[in-house]
Amino acid sequence: MKILVISASPRKNKSQTLELALGVLKGCNPEDSEVIHLIDCKTEFCRHCERCHRKIMECPLKDSSVSIMKKMLEADGIILASPNYIDCITASMKALFDRSTHFIHCKRLLGKYIVGVVSSGSGYDIPVINYIKHYTFTCGAQFVGGISSKVPIDEEKKNMAVFLGEKLHRAIQEKKIYKSQMKIIEKGKQHFKQRIIERKDEWQGEYDYWKKQNWM
Repeated sequence: MKILVISASPRKNKSQTLELALGVLKGCNPEDSEVIHLIDCKTEFCRHCERCHRKIMECPLKDSSVSIMKKMLEADGIILASPNYIDCITASMKALFDRSTHFIHCKRLLGKYIVGVVSSGSGYDIPVINYIKHYTFTCGAQFVGGISSKVPIDEEKKNMAVFLGEKLHRAIQEKKIYKSQMKIIEKGKQHFKQRIIERKDEWQGEYDYWKKQNWM
């Protein structure tokens, strides 16, 4: 089992968001894991050139995004951790999400499981957790759960993080199916099926991917 932690806190190892995420990782107890600090990565803004739709995973912007996305494809589970910045994820994580439109068109994270982790000064983090959950569905993954905390993080929240990690571990091992989530994912899939067919001459790479998956 491989777990990838993507931390969007600029404070790196001093981050309480990361501390909470590492609690989830501890509970999951994976054979292999990696932590990516987005502050150490270069992630430019998407230019909407659509090259990644014409040729899968190809981008004219030579930065860290494609390599991060490849790691996401290699992982069984992903922990997306961000502090709350004005009721949203940080700009670094949003930039990464924006660069992953191919994941959305082709539901590339099908079969994977995601956990959301958020911290803030207010403790009002529901919109941020919900946004991470929304991104999870758009990419085809299933959302095991989210945890958020007002800082400083207390022992109860740390224990809850470990418990969530254990839940993530079980979901991956059992290949758990969340039926209500899969209905949302399937609805999104059908939406993009029509878009892929309509633009098959422009988005040749993605059209070929759909054909290879026997989705059309």
